[in-house]
Amino acid sequence: MIPRALTPAAFAGRDAGAVIETFSGETMGTDWSLHAVAPPTGTGEGVQAAFDRVVGQMSQWEADSDLSRFNHARAGEWQAIPAEFAAVVAAGLDIGHRSGGAFSLTLGELSEAWGFGAAGPVDVMPDTAATHSGLEFDPDARSIRRSDGARLDFSGIAKGYGVDLAAEWLLGEGVRHFLLEVGGELRGEGLRPDGQPWWVDVEVPPSWPGAGWRVALHDLSVATSGDYRRGLDIDGQHYSHSFDPRTGRPIANGVRSVTVLHRRCTMADGWATALTVMGADAGIALADEQDLAACILANGHEHVSRAWRQMLD
Repeated sequence: MIPRALTPAAFAGRDAGAVIETFSGETMGTDWSLHAVAPPTGTGEGVQAAFDRVVGQMSQWEADSDLSRFNHARAGEWQAIPAEFAAVVAAGLDIGHRSGGAFSLTLGELSEAWGFGAAGPVDVMPDTAATHSGLEFDPDARSIRRSDGARLDFSGIAKGYGVDLAAEWLLGEGVRHFLLEVGGELRGEGLRPDGQPWWVDVEVPPSWPGAGWRVALHDLSVATSGDYRRGLDIDGQHYSHSFDPRTGRPIANGVRSVTVLHRRCTMADGWATALTVMGADAGIALADEQDLAACILANGHEHVSRAWRQMLD
């Protein structure tokens, strides 16, 4: 699969003798890696600092993060938030609106009730699991406030934003050719020194019968949401870690995984989460409406959007 941005102009100024350097580390409960062409000194530290900023602001597992402080602040009061935090709020609210509520940033209480939050697993299925969507955002004042019961959870979008934040730092440092990954969310910029794009294999669920896709990540991001990554077993029943904000229940729609390609990894991550909730038919219909390149694996079948098919031409 080749993105539309990969044109002859992309090859201009390429240095075939440049060296790829590799960096790695840990963040957001997973590993990160970077393959960069001729990066400057301090690249690894700069990328780690970007990820640390995301964790310090958006982690529900860090008691002193901005997200944790907001969740424990009095409901109904406006709280000032950092610029990065505000960017995620804006993206999440946009996806939530365009998906008809299939994506929400306020599933913190729900996640905790089902054992996916900082408190850890639960042994008994919750009797009730209400979902609260009361989040207001003032972009001019860069402030948010919540209704009683609404608690933030950025797990459906934060990794993607972390990739973008680190990628923008790299571009600002003059690094034009790189492949950056955090826990399966990837963003590729430019080309390899040999003129090849950054080819990556799209993740598929274990034992999936079909072959996976190979994607050329040239100025493009990819994110995959899958029911095989995390889950919870209660009384012999397996529950997905993905919740439908409209019902407050784990999804049970046959979706095994959703992969989305987008210029921004933030949007790829958030949309993969939303389309997982919507299911194959509704998800592909919305992907076509939003011009999203999406592939949904569900009930033994592969469903792809119009924009995904166009990348095969």
